[in-house]
Amino acid sequence: MFIDIAKRCCPAFLYLLLALIAVAGSSTTVCAQEQVENLFYYVDAEDAFQSFKANSDYISIVAPQKYSISRAGVVWGEVDPRVMDIARENDIKVIPLIMNPGFDRQLFHEFLQDTTAQRRTIQMMVELALEYDYAGWQFDFENIHISDREAFTNFYRNTAEAFRPHNLSLSAAVVPTNTDYDLKTAYHRFLYEYWRGAYDLKAMAEIGDFLSLMTYSQHTRRTPPGPVAGIPWMEEMIRYLLDDLQIEPQKISLGIPFYSTYWYADYTDERGGFVNGSGASYAKVMGLVDRYEADLVWLEKQQTHYALWNHDGVYEYAFIEDQ
Repeated sequence: MFIDIAKRCCPAFLYLLLALIAVAGSSTTVCAQEQVENLFYYVDAEDAFQSFKANSDYISIVAPQKYSISRAGVVWGEVDPRVMDIARENDIKVIPLIMNPGFDRQLFHEFLQDTTAQRRTIQMMVELALEYDYAGWQFDFENIHISDREAFTNFYRNTAEAFRPHNLSLSAAVVPTNTDYDLKTAYHRFLYEYWRGAYDLKAMAEIGDFLSLMTYSQHTRRTPPGPVAGIPWMEEMIRYLLDDLQIEPQKISLGIPFYSTYWYADYTDERGGFVNGSGASYAKVMGLVDRYEADLVWLEKQQTHYALWNHDGVYEYAFIEDQ
């Protein structure tokens, strides 16, 4: 059973331990007797390193977000040697993330049309893993158009086959969905076409070792204010994998956010006035609550706090993930 540790939204506050809840049958249960692996997402920032160092006793896998690919399939990046030292000293597996830089959709589309580039990437990942004693890799390719779904799944399959002789782990961070057809609004169509639909979750679960569900960013700068990850929404995403797709619980790693989001009026010359939203650390958002003397309101069903306050006649909102 896997535990996802942290979210990768804003570098200053991504590095706290999470708990994975394995869902089985018709009820949510904590599988205390199963072996749990704590997966810690790591970005290249000093506060991330200090958090990793302080919590290393609780971590079984560290996943540095450090490697990228080019259109030609060239892999580049490095893991902080201090992280590698701590991992070796504490018997922590190192599984780096590999991504399309900036989540560049066009770059990744062109990459998926080029089998030579894909073979180059796979070979470089194998060689890097053997050179630095990585336990495997996690795909963090995002902003993929649905038209690349089959090509992406084939790339994932070919990578798994190449990893198998070397006993390397392969997993993927995926944007979850609760449907493959019942899209209620134009916004849901956009999410599915550009963010969710490219992941063949059933096939990828069978091919790889596990899927890291990005069960956060339920509401973002693109939406009205709302929870970062409301409990009913998270459960709905998990239930779809378990009940509809029949994916084994052991193949699911649940992401839990330790960041908040607040919404405010903004302006640029290009866009004019608009509603914006951004991630914020707990300290930052509570500073705003204190500054504007806002009241925290607890939403029992969502299991989260929110606050709103008047900023010179314009209301701002925050949905807060507590420490």
